[in-house]
Amino acid sequence: MENLIYLEYAVAGIIRYWLLNSDYKQTIGDRVEISTPLNSWRKVTEGAYLYNEGINPYVGDNFHETPLGLTVFDKMISHIPQWIGIIFIVCDLVTAHVLYHTAQIFMSELVEKDKYAKDTEALLLKQSDLVLPPVYVASAYLFNPYIIFSCVGQTTTVFANLCLAFTFLLMIKGHRLACCSVLALATLQSLYPATLLVPASIYLAQAERTSSLEGRQSLRASSFILTAVTFIAALLLLLYISSELAGGWEFLHATYGFILNVPDLRPNVGLFWYFFTEMFENFRLLFIYAFQINAALLYLVPLTLRLHGEPMLLAASLTALMAVFKSYPSLGDVGFYLALLPMWKHLFNYMQQGFVVGCFFLITSVMGPIVWHLWIYSRSANANFYFGVTLAFATAQIFLVTDILFAYIKREFSLYHGLHREVNGKTTKLVLE
Repeated sequence: MENLIYLEYAVAGIIRYWLLNSDYKQTIGDRVEISTPLNSWRKVTEGAYLYNEGINPYVGDNFHETPLGLTVFDKMISHIPQWIGIIFIVCDLVTAHVLYHTAQIFMSELVEKDKYAKDTEALLLKQSDLVLPPVYVASAYLFNPYIIFSCVGQTTTVFANLCLAFTFLLMIKGHRLACCSVLALATLQSLYPATLLVPASIYLAQAERTSSLEGRQSLRASSFILTAVTFIAALLLLLYISSELAGGWEFLHATYGFILNVPDLRPNVGLFWYFFTEMFENFRLLFIYAFQINAALLYLVPLTLRLHGEPMLLAASLTALMAVFKSYPSLGDVGFYLALLPMWKHLFNYMQQGFVVGCFFLITSVMGPIVWHLWIYSRSANANFYFGVTLAFATAQIFLVTDILFAYIKREFSLYHGLHREVNGKTTKLVLE
């Protein structure tokens, strides 16, 4: 199995290296589905140029990376420009390897411990069911076109995915300080990962054991507080370092302010750009609040209440919802959470929308560039056509998230109530609507 994984790494690395040195690199990097104002490498190079010329890159509307990111990227561009492509490839491969180990640990913990109904033996996971999902996770990341194009386009989403992958790994290992530090770094870059503090707190609390039930409850409460304090302290420290590097706090408006206010309405695979292009200015603030609450907070409480016993599924669900509803999403964000899904391979038999979702993903991925060409170059279409594709793409993702959550609920219900159910003497089938 290890040899197979290393072979996959080699093949995936070769594919990325070939595309990075091909004529397709610039075309891929210019695609609006891949590059956004927040992750574009072209924006990074412009910011680094202004920084080296002694001009504040945060004045105006050109640069939106954090000062910490600017410092690192400037060093890369100035000292090792010939290795930048290799760095992107290595970071992508490391992300896949981290996700592979995360899946291995998760599958080893996925043991049926509760007392279930008598006729549910067929539903219980066997040891053979726990071997292949980690390989599928690595493969889903390494060979997903969304991830490959994000790497070839040299978007900073590659580094964001690396931070998220380490957050998942450190969370499942129970390393509080390291997990909170990496999560703070991910939050510093794109703000929305702050919601992952909730599943991380639950995981870290569950990792701590005590002998008595009362002691355990008090320990969990203190564990939640300690995790939150650690995360906030790490984030404040990173913000302070960023302010020192930038010589002030102007970067907050150019980074977090840019994410929250959505001033750049160039098309992407998200939903913000079209609505705010058509929105009357008088109502803009209201809808900014509505969209941002929907992206960050609306689903957090209900999902936490329902999935507090499955913090990894909660974290994956929140990551998926971030990729759908954030202000400047890209295909690299979508590819990351898609790679996590094989960890719940045992739920696939309960999913009902797999074929529909697969067709939606395939059709929208093909139609997006076509409709863009018709709109921008041929002038035979308009913004409504392209938004229709992005709306269908977002709908497919929502169908996927709800389907996997319903599959989890149906399997859980079957485990506790048995497979054979009768109503008025007739066999019934469980259907969630």
